[in-house]
Amino acid sequence: MPSFLREFFKRNGTGMGSLMLGLVLFWTIGLIILPQLSMLDFSFRPNLPPPEIGGPRDVYTLENYKYLIYGPEGGSQDYNAVDLRVFFRTLVAAVCVTVFNLILCYPIAYYLAQTKGNHIRIFALMLIIPYWINEILRAFALRIIFGETGVLNNMLVGLGIFDTPFDFIRNDIALYAGLGYAYILLMIFPIYNVIESLDRNQIEAARDMGASWAKIHQRVVIPYAKPGISSGCTMVFMLSAGALAAPQILGGPSSLWFTQLIYQQFNDNSDWPQGAAYAVVLLVTCILLVLAVMRLFKVNMGDIGK
Repeated sequence: MPSFLREFFKRNGTGMGSLMLGLVLFWTIGLIILPQLSMLDFSFRPNLPPPEIGGPRDVYTLENYKYLIYGPEGGSQDYNAVDLRVFFRTLVAAVCVTVFNLILCYPIAYYLAQTKGNHIRIFALMLIIPYWINEILRAFALRIIFGETGVLNNMLVGLGIFDTPFDFIRNDIALYAGLGYAYILLMIFPIYNVIESLDRNQIEAARDMGASWAKIHQRVVIPYAKPGISSGCTMVFMLSAGALAAPQILGGPSSLWFTQLIYQQFNDNSDWPQGAAYAVVLLVTCILLVLAVMRLFKVNMGDIGK
């Protein structure tokens, strides 16, 4: 038995250790790895009627992946411009949501971690309580707020800032705000957990040496908080790129999300192989982007797991 397993069972006991290990393996293998392998297998299959599945025509093919790039055979365009445009727009939007959340959440996380007192607990509770409400209901609430006759437009028109209501839905402002709001806690708490363990004496020493607040954060806080920042950015980016409810509810007519194309292939077109291929492309692309950014900023998986 490997040494880390012996230490694990010694610390948790044989019964509890076996239960915890079994649950982790079930979660990892049964609920993550096997479904993804099944999805990968589907992506290489042709879309056949049920009686022909497993027959001579049911062979592996790359047609589902070619469709994303070239579109249907005999189409009017050389490339599948619509789907590719939606794909890249989804990735760019997910990056923008991640950067927006980082800029918004870093000061909040720093304030929570470096300030003591009961009011901080109240502040943290105020952040958590809205998430007791279902994500779908929160998305519809945001649609009411950002609608043409919603609270925000009524306030802006009433103050004389706009003469007529502004269409936040059609201009995707409601969608980006909804995505940022949906995953804000996933950015705050990883950064908060890391900064909380930072020795305040390091900050005080930097201030005594005449460093500005910008320099303190650049040289002391941000390098120390890099694991939390990486973890938060990874979760927000992956979940934003894979979001479905928010784009469906808050998106305008021209803000089609790539996950909506996947949904259409699975449910509207009943083309599971094509939907699986789109899902695999999105997953692999997101993973490669995350790994590339981690390499760029010299962050490893061990840092994220801390």
